[in-house]
Amino acid sequence: MAALKYSRQRECIREFVLNCQEHPTADTVYAEIKKEFPNISLGTVYRNLSLLVELGEIAKISTGDGPDRFDCNTKPHSHFICTDCHCIQDVELSDIDCIKDLAAPNFDGTILAHTTTFYGVCKHCAEIKNSKKVVDKFTQVC
Repeated sequence: MAALKYSRQRECIREFVLNCQEHPTADTVYAEIKKEFPNISLGTVYRNLSLLVELGEIAKISTGDGPDRFDCNTKPHSHFICTDCHCIQDVELSDIDCIKDLAAPNFDGTILAHTTTFYGVCKHCAEIKNSKKVVDKFTQVC
């Protein structure tokens, strides 16, 4: 690969993702970067995000039913995805590599990597559901 030309836009995209506490979508990155670069296109943001993933500077998380998200943490780790609001949280598990040892005898081949994603309802959405149940119960009584 030829030497990569410096791009101020790409550097701003990279810095935004690296400093973001959440796992932003390309649209979120675009909305933020557009403040500094009003003429930037969504396509440019997508291309730069893809390049940063390819370079290993950020990671891409495919959520399945929603838009891809981007992660500043490129070290192996797991994720929790809320099935209601689609927020993503990092899950640090120290003994997760034992999964490779458990899986290896079940097929012919070599495991190079794996991902673990937990799906469920986050605390915020659970609280909303619980408060709605209380309101529904109260409404039925009245």
